[in-house]
Amino acid sequence: MNTLKNKVQLIGNLGQEPEVITLESGKKLAKFSIATNDYFYNKQGDKIQDTQWHNIIAWGKTADVIEKYVNKGQEVAIEGKLTSRSYEDNQGVKRYITEIVCNELLMLTK
Repeated sequence: MNTLKNKVQLIGNLGQEPEVITLESGKKLAKFSIATNDYFYNKQGDKIQDTQWHNIIAWGKTADVIEKYVNKGQEVAIEGKLTSRSYEDNQGVKRYITEIVCNELLMLTK
């Protein structure tokens, strides 16, 4: 159970083309978001869709695969860990972001 302390598994669709950056060190970083859908029924019996968006980042060889083969709208399964960080925007306001650092990716659509 030690490996389950911070583990996230999601299946969803990419909302936009992945953004891939090559850092000065030569290391690659891929950023993208995926949407996951959940369904429930309200009191009137209507089926309601709840869409959640998740920010994903990937490094190294995983980023290489994403750059070459992953596109907007594609369904993927990802596994990784949850991370949180903060930064200052252009106006000097401190912003907080939660991301999933992807260490495994499975493409579910062509």
